[in-house]
Amino acid sequence: MADVFLAPQKIISGSHALKSAADTIGGMGRKALVVTDAMMEKLGNLEKLTCMLSESGVSYAVYADINGEPDDGMIERGVRLYQEEKCDFLVALGGGSPIDSMKAIAMIAEYGGKPADYMGKTVTRRLPPMAAIPTTAGTGSEATQFTIITDRSSQVKMLLKGPSLMPDAAIIDPQFTITAPPKITAATGVDALTHAIEAYTSRKAQPLSDTFALSACRRIFGSLRNAWEHGEDEESRIQMSLASLEAGMAFNNSSVTVVHGMSRPVGALYHVPHGISNAMLLNVCLEYIADGAEDRFADIAVNCGFAEEGERTDRAAAALLKETAHLLKDIRIPTLEEYGISREDFWKNIPKMARDAYASGSPSNTRKEITAEVMEELYRRLW
Repeated sequence: MADVFLAPQKIISGSHALKSAADTIGGMGRKALVVTDAMMEKLGNLEKLTCMLSESGVSYAVYADINGEPDDGMIERGVRLYQEEKCDFLVALGGGSPIDSMKAIAMIAEYGGKPADYMGKTVTRRLPPMAAIPTTAGTGSEATQFTIITDRSSQVKMLLKGPSLMPDAAIIDPQFTITAPPKITAATGVDALTHAIEAYTSRKAQPLSDTFALSACRRIFGSLRNAWEHGEDEESRIQMSLASLEAGMAFNNSSVTVVHGMSRPVGALYHVPHGISNAMLLNVCLEYIADGAEDRFADIAVNCGFAEEGERTDRAAAALLKETAHLLKDIRIPTLEEYGISREDFWKNIPKMARDAYASGSPSNTRKEITAEVMEELYRRLW
């Protein structure tokens, strides 16, 4: 069976990528809705973008209220502003939350309803043009057909999908990631690593997604520690930005697996940032699924230099687990307890989280049978 590989129409990456993207963004429409957050205003990153838009003769309105992981209320307010300001395209500046929000705002502004109406559907109808400018190296949302929006009434993180949600342009400029503090660098970096490992070990993996996933793993293991410890190091930031993009393209075409499936309920119920909840689960989940994808784990280990070509598969796979655990420790990923979550409350919610994780569909992509009961046990192992 033939494979289909989706990616943004245009990717502009490297130093001064924003300046190089002026003509691309300027040609998208007459007036942009810039979707961002308050921190981008504070850091001066928003001003860099709006100056470029003004110099290109493009009008804009700013929606800077994506403060936290996006929910349907944030999307509704963004849609109202888009329509009131008579915008005709969108630009997202920020981490995964503004980029995910941009996609949902475009979808609702064009076709109406609310985010929950699109749960379980595939969005294929044409949306307004979108450009994504990530300021963290992790979510890969600039290169995916997915958006994650929390439904406030059910407290479920909804995974909405469809090729129309793919940004038309991804602008990968490391100047924006240099301002990310160590905690954000760690969280988003592990998110990218999770994307890459899950993409390579997914049942839906394909040759092109494998190529990007392996490259992303190699870059992340080689650069994340330095980006976390020496945030001003441009080369480490460039490598992490490229890794995030590669991992995004990989999982966009092969899907994620059990880690993401179990991560979303933790984020929805306890407001843990997505990258951190992935990181909290990563060791436990990888240890469980390793014997179902041992050859794939071994491939990653050899690719990253943790094992020799021809080494016994089980030993190579074990080397990947060991190096992943070391990385998480070195960049100080917190446990649930360290994050301040009550053990009693967490255990009470385990059945719901396992049901929600199973219903998301992501765990079924794992190369080992995963049931809701198994996921309940994996949640318990976090303590």
